Amino acid sequence: MQNLAKRDVKFVKGVGEARAKILASELDIHNGRDLISYFPFRYVDRSKFYSVADFQGDMPMVQIKGEFLQFTVEGEGARQRLVGTFREGRNIIEVVWFARIKQIRDGIIPGREYVLFGKPSLFNGRYQFRHPEIEVYDPDKPREGLRGIYTVTEKMRKKGFVSRTFQQIFLKIYEAGILDEIRETLPREIVDKYHLMPLAEAIKNMHLPENIRDLQRARERMKFEELFYVQLHILRYSRERSVKIKGHVFSSIGKYFNDFYNNCLPFELTGAQKRVLREIRADMKTARQMNRLLQGDVGSGKTMVAFMSMLMAADNGFQAALMAPTEILATQHYETIREWGEKIGLKTALLTGSTRASERRLLHAALEDGSLDILIGTHALLEEGVKFNNLGLVVIDEQHRFGVAQRARMWAKNSTPPHVLVMTATPIPRTLAMTVYGDLDVSILDELPPGRKPVQTLLRYDDMRAGVDALIRRQLAEGRQIYIVYPLVKENDKLELKSLEEGYRFTCENYPEYQVSCVHGQMKADVKERQMERFVSGEARILVATTVIEVGVNVPNATVIMIHNAERFGLSQLHQLRGRVGRGADMSYCILMTKRKIAADTRRRLEIMTQTTDGFIVAEEDMKMRGPGDMEGTQQSGMLFDFKVANITKDGQIMEMARRVATDVLDSNPEISATDVAHPSSLDEGVTLPLSEASLRLLATELQLRFARSFDWSQIS
Repeated sequence: MQNLAKRDVKFVKGVGEARAKILASELDIHNGRDLISYFPFRYVDRSKFYSVADFQGDMPMVQIKGEFLQFTVEGEGARQRLVGTFREGRNIIEVVWFARIKQIRDGIIPGREYVLFGKPSLFNGRYQFRHPEIEVYDPDKPREGLRGIYTVTEKMRKKGFVSRTFQQIFLKIYEAGILDEIRETLPREIVDKYHLMPLAEAIKNMHLPENIRDLQRARERMKFEELFYVQLHILRYSRERSVKIKGHVFSSIGKYFNDFYNNCLPFELTGAQKRVLREIRADMKTARQMNRLLQGDVGSGKTMVAFMSMLMAADNGFQAALMAPTEILATQHYETIREWGEKIGLKTALLTGSTRASERRLLHAALEDGSLDILIGTHALLEEGVKFNNLGLVVIDEQHRFGVAQRARMWAKNSTPPHVLVMTATPIPRTLAMTVYGDLDVSILDELPPGRKPVQTLLRYDDMRAGVDALIRRQLAEGRQIYIVYPLVKENDKLELKSLEEGYRFTCENYPEYQVSCVHGQMKADVKERQMERFVSGEARILVATTVIEVGVNVPNATVIMIHNAERFGLSQLHQLRGRVGRGADMSYCILMTKRKIAADTRRRLEIMTQTTDGFIVAEEDMKMRGPGDMEGTQQSGMLFDFKVANITKDGQIMEMARRVATDVLDSNPEISATDVAHPSSLDEGVTLPLSEASLRLLATELQLRFARSFDWSQIS
């Protein structure tokens, strides 16, 4: 493969200069390796001919055989199209082209038998083909079996470069013996041990499969390779960092921790909280910097775990900091942690953009002389003037709201980087966490504190509003508070959605005896903070909002959240919004409002919300339905790795295997990560994968080819 990586794609058999240009501009394919690694996204069976009479519903790609009877050119200018009448047996179907009209018309001879291959689509109640592949029917030609379907752009289609073109190119590559030049990209020890299909054979079967069994083996081989190198890359950097980046040693659990745990705990810790604290304690005892991700559903007790981790820092003479994305959230953390800290003699302060200059001067002085133990704040913590005496632990809440560069600036607050605990209430599916956060150790809080009741989620249609109003009135009469969420701020003629402005007016008119607050993302920050504060304090009983409230609002007295046009939100976002209620001991409700006429998939998505309150189940279902690149609330705006074959939604087992093998390789060959740190995860079981010098060179070359331009994972916290 390394040799093909050096060969310009225009010199590959069947490509040439013109095709090379369009491959480079449209698909970022520049060399032979890029080309043969561009695989079909699905396969169709070309061994069968269909009849138009059998078409029904949403048809897949099919082929039919028959003849063209006539052609007409319809429309003018940009709307001009060629319409052909095609007869298949006794059935007639229209075939339409919107580009290359003259070329196509001149190339087809009426009366000659042709094979059309494409996806039939319904238009005005009748099926038609649009831009199908066409070839002359040859009864003596062996019937084709599986055919790969390649993604091509509209610009490529207009230039005559279609899915079929790829197959023709790969057929020429195969016939020219170019696949014989392919050398393994996985160490021979791994290929043999796990009985993987050899690379050249796998690539041939990815492009020109002879049967389903060989295609399946080829896909498993290519998926494993892709995921193996991703995991090897992540784990290698993680191990290097664990050696290069030293951490503070918190050797003792002392007065602060024991005093709080034995005398001041406001509630009994859950088993999950105790387990996570043990994991954090084990990290902090070593001379390595802790870099841990704490996942926990809303209400699972992340703040308590963060505070008790800060007590470990205080017991060893270090300061701690907690950074939150909004002033409201930072203030809520401050009030909670100050109350806990005062009981055992710890001094806590709050720093936000609203902190007065006179208060800042006192705060900075206390921070520098070490008399301030815990600092809580927003992005203001990153300012150059904020200098710690001895910062030992940084907690970052809702960490996906902070960029890598911002988090790295917290490292510079001490000569030895502090331990880092990043927290998120967004449940992340395991396979996604292994990829996006694969360099972090992950702790999960999977229990709710005793006394918390699961939120009851109700799916209601717009014509059932009277019953919903009755529920809201009962809750308000009992002294509770209510969230009402809208998808839009203003009305939009193009979208049949309810707007916040309209909803705010209706709410004020419908509940005149109660104060109503209103917040949305287009408000000035100070106005939004003031409106939120009215609700947090209890002055306003109803909060009308957009999704700006999905993170970080803690109002235990709020027991109902009503979400309008719930069909417009993803599962993970609905789950985050649901997390605004159920934070006290009272029964709480999440009401998903939608119109009756919604797609079956949409209805299924909303029904999942009514069946479970487990955020991890919701996240897994969300990823299955929407894909990893479209999840709300996680760091998904551009996956860090470009997967060509693997699908982290569906290939969890292969991902687990790839991570296990990558771990074995690093355990058995520490020179790969230039570290002699012990990671005995697989050696304990007697599983080793020592590699030859040739295999080690191969790994180094492959890692360089695949990740030369990627971010340095050793710098991610």
